[in-house]
Amino acid sequence: MTDFNLSLQMDDVNVLSDAVQTWYRHNHAAPTEQSMQLLCSAAVDLYNEGHRTREELVTLLIMKFGSLHSLQVNAPSSASHH
Repeated sequence: MTDFNLSLQMDDVNVLSDAVQTWYRHNHAAPTEQSMQLLCSAAVDLYNEGHRTREELVTLLIMKFGSLHSLQVNAPSSASHH
């Protein structure tokens, strides 16, 4: 789970938000709740690793997640047995 830095300034939040929105535009994709959670978490992780510019974040998000399909998580179905 991502540890959200509570000391983020509004400018930092705007950079993170713009990077995620740019990823969706780049991939001609519409946000879903699941993909938005994953991308936002990844963007915050990258930010906490020291990547602070929109350009860095967008580039790294695009490299890490090449398409909307790459964001899909295989969740167990309701019919699975544990």
